[in-house]
Amino acid sequence: MTSTTPAAEPAAPATRHSPLALTDCTLRLAEGDEVVVAIRDLPAGTRLTAGDHTLVLRSDVPRGHKLAVRDVPAGGQVHKYGQSIGRATAPVVAGDHVHVHNLGMDAAAAEHELATVHTELPVPTGLIRTFDGYHRADGRVGTRSYVAILTSVNCSASTARMIADKVTPLLVDYPNIDGVVALTHQSGCGMIPASSGGTMFQRTLHGYASHPNVSGLLVLGLGCEMIQVQSITDTLPIATDTLVESLTIQDQGGIRATVEAGVKAVAAMLPILDTRRRAPAPISELVLGLNCGGSDGYSGITANPALGYASDLLVAAGATSVLAETPEVYGAEHLLTRRAVSEDVARTLLERISWWEQYAEEGGGSLDNNPSPGNKEGGLTTILEKSLGAVAKAGHADLSAVYQYAEPMTTRGLGFMDTPGYDPVSVTGLVAGGATVVCFTTGRGSVLGSRPAPTIKLATNTEMFERMSDDMDLNCGRIVDGTSTLAEVGLEIFEWIIAVASGRTTASEELGLGQDEFVPWQLGTVT
Repeated sequence: MTSTTPAAEPAAPATRHSPLALTDCTLRLAEGDEVVVAIRDLPAGTRLTAGDHTLVLRSDVPRGHKLAVRDVPAGGQVHKYGQSIGRATAPVVAGDHVHVHNLGMDAAAAEHELATVHTELPVPTGLIRTFDGYHRADGRVGTRSYVAILTSVNCSASTARMIADKVTPLLVDYPNIDGVVALTHQSGCGMIPASSGGTMFQRTLHGYASHPNVSGLLVLGLGCEMIQVQSITDTLPIATDTLVESLTIQDQGGIRATVEAGVKAVAAMLPILDTRRRAPAPISELVLGLNCGGSDGYSGITANPALGYASDLLVAAGATSVLAETPEVYGAEHLLTRRAVSEDVARTLLERISWWEQYAEEGGGSLDNNPSPGNKEGGLTTILEKSLGAVAKAGHADLSAVYQYAEPMTTRGLGFMDTPGYDPVSVTGLVAGGATVVCFTTGRGSVLGSRPAPTIKLATNTEMFERMSDDMDLNCGRIVDGTSTLAEVGLEIFEWIIAVASGRTTASEELGLGQDEFVPWQLGTVT
């Protein structure tokens, strides 16, 4: 990795990113909030004193959960981050634990300002920061060099795995290739290719086939499926330096013959690909995917805003950073629409929110069914609270573009991709769109990985980081522990991104994760 002068730090974070210590065991996230966050388990009867104000806890409050610091009548709004996170479903008294038993959804829609706020991120000073990447013929720069065995249909999935398993031992002689990955799925037939679901699926396959981290490509099909091999290799430009082969099981004469032919085809690529070397490139060529899973009460206080800080540094340097998970910005989308570069960009985001509301209703649910049981155990009560914390991953940069699922992410700056909240499906969309590095925050302890783009795992709290240290890369819980500032951790994440882009392996890569986490979003009728 090239070592140069660090980029300039961004402007001071907004209030919602700056925890205010109320006592040595609680944090208030904005002046005027009715609740604070416990930073350790607090038993009933605990006395908290701040200045001349004393509270006595009326019940146990677990770490990461909320504690009322003033009374709220039934039906009254409860604020955290300076924003409403719901309405009291019963009278709340100062000292109460505030959670699912007394807090519910706030149906009042936030006012959607359109393109009204602009943040001028400081231009980095000093030498241009670089990473060591693979310069591709189409002008993009990869962070890894993989051979992908991409299946056009589930019927060829097992065969693809057999080929990958037989080729992988050969890599010991080719140290400059990061791996051979079988990208299998549950689809490819029984769908109408021209339908919205079929189009989305093909867009996902195209995104992986043309990804800058894929240097060699074997597209593998059965032969009679709806999504034909040729529709992947012939309908989208693939960099001219990508080595491409295709096979169908029926034409080869069955599985055994196809495995033999596939191993031969991939093995022939290896000596050529191994000659390729990393070279310096400006960090403006990075494409960062922002995601989270297994969130907890610390997510919006530590890892998410620290990642937002790092994202702002990259965007200020001319790079691309893209937020996702539409159901998990629901209720906080007003914080994005007002930062949009135009009303058209803002309205596109609102259109995706409206689509999700209808989609959830047709499925017999609603978007406020979120958070999950694990989120709630970690201290999150409503989707509003979860979304406000999730949006912090996007820092303060202007919103430059809104993308459909797996759409190529071609606009520099901060973007948003419409994906589900389900982690593997969301990250698959981001990688298909061109993300070359993914940062993933987790409070409960997600074990996600991704290939061909590496995933950096950011823990929101120290307890989980120490318990699952083999699965995590960086502990952001130090922000609450008081041993590091948000800016210090944000800058550390920034340096991690550059190091990983230059070849540093992540915990998920060391564990071999990312092949089974290729999960395209399945949408529409299957016949």
